[in-house]
Amino acid sequence: MSGFDVIVVGAGFSGAVMAERFASQQNKKVLVLEQRPHIAGNCYDYIDDSGITVHHYGPHLFHTNKEQVWQYLSQFTQWTPYEHKVLGSIDGKLVPIPFNLNTLYQLYPNVQAREIESLLVEHYGAGGRVPILELRKSPYETLQQLAELVYEKFFVNYTTKQWGCSPEDISPEVTARVPIVISRDDRYFHDKYQAIPSQGYTQLIAKILNHNNIEVRLNTDATSLIRLNDATKSVEFKGQEFNGKLVFTGMLDQLFDYSDGELPYRSLQFDFQTLDTPEFQPNTTVNYPNEHAYTRITEFKHILKQGLDQTVIVKEYPQDYNRNDPTKNVPYYPIFNQDNQQKFDQYKKRLAYFKNIISAGRLADYKYYNMDDAVGNVLSYFESEQSVC
Repeated sequence: MSGFDVIVVGAGFSGAVMAERFASQQNKKVLVLEQRPHIAGNCYDYIDDSGITVHHYGPHLFHTNKEQVWQYLSQFTQWTPYEHKVLGSIDGKLVPIPFNLNTLYQLYPNVQAREIESLLVEHYGAGGRVPILELRKSPYETLQQLAELVYEKFFVNYTTKQWGCSPEDISPEVTARVPIVISRDDRYFHDKYQAIPSQGYTQLIAKILNHNNIEVRLNTDATSLIRLNDATKSVEFKGQEFNGKLVFTGMLDQLFDYSDGELPYRSLQFDFQTLDTPEFQPNTTVNYPNEHAYTRITEFKHILKQGLDQTVIVKEYPQDYNRNDPTKNVPYYPIFNQDNQQKFDQYKKRLAYFKNIISAGRLADYKYYNMDDAVGNVLSYFESEQSVC
């Protein structure tokens, strides 16, 4: 009825790669519906009036160890090498994050730093990563004190701002992932491939979607056009039954009209500023764990090394998500706890009855995915489909 074999809801990484695979590998005619006025989802970027490439929804930094993902995306873009490094504002100093040996020597006198380094190497190995919860259990008081410093100065206040909860409500499982890195390598990521699409993420997604079998419609609320018929377990599109594949990359609670309750998220408010100075800060991102309401400042020109007279920065303010408030209605981070997971599982059980729906992506899976995860999941899906066929 619709003239399409596949309808994809969402034009971010998951939706775009799904559309391309169906179009190129199965010769399906694909309709992509995107509620925003642009493609690329939260990776959307653009060149502003100053000539700087700006990431509209905060910095997106591609890194992966997945060879298949790297080779796939490389069909659609050239890359600019980029290794991300983060500084944190700690007691008036800008020091590397995550905490590593460079950080150690900036915050401690040399003699004490050498003593701590020796203990770390002896008990955890050079190049290792030791969680601060494990370090707290050390028999050495010096290392216990180091763990407390990292927890208090680097972690707890930042996490409180990010998640909007008091320190005692922060899960120990989250704390356990906070590492001390026993090396001088202060890169934020250590993946084999670290780079940025040379022409930006929007152009990368545009090339993925540039296929004769794919049509993209922007400013389109797919949930107003799609209805799930619970009685017949069928999908209706514009009032008629749709028997093709529906790929849904949005929020499952929205697809089901929130009938089992809303899934909570944290959102972000961005304060963009164009400044008449060649440089605002020494690198792309500076975190502010302990002062200010914002968590970090990003200066975009460092990403592609754009040597221009002006610069663009953005301050990030975490906030609660509210779908009815246009200043808070972008869902970024799912809030993980047992109640929310059970609610999501209920939606997934209901979705399983609709055999022609494929859910994919961070919103549909209620998980935080890196970009390579999103792409890799779709490629894996098509590999499994081909093996069945």
